[in-house]
Amino acid sequence: MTSSNPTAGELQRAFNETMHTYWVLFLVHGIIMMGLGVLAFLWPQLTTVAVDVYVGWVFLFSGIVGLVTMFLAPTAPAFLWSLLTAALSLIVGVLLLWHPIEGAVSLTLVLIAFFIVEGIFQISAAIRYREALSGSWGWMVMSGLADLVLAWIIISGWPGTATWALGLIVGVNLFTSGLAITMAAITGRSIVKAVASPAR
Repeated sequence: MTSSNPTAGELQRAFNETMHTYWVLFLVHGIIMMGLGVLAFLWPQLTTVAVDVYVGWVFLFSGIVGLVTMFLAPTAPAFLWSLLTAALSLIVGVLLLWHPIEGAVSLTLVLIAFFIVEGIFQISAAIRYREALSGSWGWMVMSGLADLVLAWIIISGWPGTATWALGLIVGVNLFTSGLAITMAAITGRSIVKAVASPAR
């Protein structure tokens, strides 16, 4: 009976094959993320409001679609609960769009929690699979640490940091994640060269 958990060798092989084939795609992805991160970092207040407005529209459309669906299907199971959920999404969307600054405070708290979890996960995954990730695991650790440090800075300056924190968090997260992906792609490019060299 074979184990369902992949070995370090199998992970290394899968990683190498993926990077061998798609390293250019990963490189472009990483560079775009880094560019967006720099833009968000340069204008954190604008990014904060933009993120709040984006999330507000998502909730608003979700609520509208949910209400329309429930009224078109009044015999659906848990009709009342689904109706209340859709109405709540609609209300949250309206509030976020009507009061973007106040909404940014709430979103900042949620994103701080998210980035703390993401940072811990990235560090844990990088350390656990460092043999498979070879040259890029250190960059993943750095990205996770950056998330944790940034979350601590925002929390320590609360609530004064709420007006720009969301944009800064998004910017730094995009940049460090993009850097990690870019370095993984560069590692993949070196794998392609190493494979191509003996063929000459």
